Amino acid sequence: MSALILGESLVDDDGPVSVENEIVGDGPAARHARALAPVLAPVLGVDGAAIVGRIKLADAPDSAADWARSGGRALTGYAHAGPMGVTGHPAPATRGALAWLTAISGAIGLPGVELLGERAALTGLERNAPWSCGGAMRLLPCRDGHLAVSLARPTDADLVPAIVESTGTGDVWAALETWAEHRLAVELARRCQLLGVPAAPVTQHPDASRPWLVATRGGTSRPRIKPPVIVDLTALWAGPLCARLLRQCGGSVTKVESTRRPDGARAGSPAFFEHLNQGSEHVALDFDSSRGRAELAELIESADVVLEASRPRALRHLGIRAEDAVATGTIWLSITARGRGSDWVGFGDDIAAGAGLLADADEALPAGDALADPLAGVHGAVAVAAALRSDSGWLLDLSMHDTARLCADERGTA
Repeated sequence: MSALILGESLVDDDGPVSVENEIVGDGPAARHARALAPVLAPVLGVDGAAIVGRIKLADAPDSAADWARSGGRALTGYAHAGPMGVTGHPAPATRGALAWLTAISGAIGLPGVELLGERAALTGLERNAPWSCGGAMRLLPCRDGHLAVSLARPTDADLVPAIVESTGTGDVWAALETWAEHRLAVELARRCQLLGVPAAPVTQHPDASRPWLVATRGGTSRPRIKPPVIVDLTALWAGPLCARLLRQCGGSVTKVESTRRPDGARAGSPAFFEHLNQGSEHVALDFDSSRGRAELAELIESADVVLEASRPRALRHLGIRAEDAVATGTIWLSITARGRGSDWVGFGDDIAAGAGLLADADEALPAGDALADPLAGVHGAVAVAAALRSDSGWLLDLSMHDTARLCADERGTA
């Protein structure tokens, strides 16, 4: 078969071949795997049909069973009441994405849907409605729905008086509730985002046309060595999980941290940080020094893959442009709240709720633990693995919001 990529399909001598139809199964995991195909097929190149043919999900569990197996069900609901289901299909989506990763990489022994609950399992977090498991996010009623707000950092709470335009020094959550009650969700979110506080209107998607991944082809890559060299500039959960999965697929990962601002996950559970980053080489650089910036540039120049989760202007301040690296054949995965073109910020809980991943309940409650983080990490690893099959550099622009939205679009419950 002589095949070329054309748009969303492979084309052979007999005409278009629908890549999605090669995936075996009818359940939510298989349907999600098919939903990934239009974006991944052009990145994979000519062997896409053969790879997709390895995805077998006919025997995948149903949504409810997968949600329970993931640990997500135990993490959803009130502490004093029973666990709850979830809207959408985050656990089957994770299974479908991991099936892609296995098919592309040939890796054996990759983790399963338990990825969604692994942080809570290692840190002792429990369901905590109406708060998120970590206690930093709530869903606030407003005039046309709900607003998801995270006050995860001390500076976030400090900004609440400015958000609500009050000089009060009382309960910041009470102030936010009163302020939100008679306003529109999008208006509220924009006000929070203007001041850098993570917030999202729940299930309102002003730019619903954006795919979960925007993949832009770059220059021809130099011959890639085995294992591929991966430079990880990310922090917290989504990016390090992506790096961990790529390491399990055979990649050689170097984790780079700032000496002045190390990975924030170090301030949390040592067990969770080690779980994500064990097996990576660790490098600490002073990004404020010319020597540190030069060493960072050398690491990026030598990499087959770069993982980052910063706003583009933050890296440009260090003299790094993703577009320049991609032009020379580097694969660059950028994980952000809503894509590289947006200044909005977010954490896993508020992004997931904004995308529509909520408890299956009569009221708006969080579901699972920071679901948008592991979902982004898994899907990011799939995108990089696909790009490594090509002979080109790629700028892989992954939106956590749109990845979570894809996992919530099938409106069944688990």
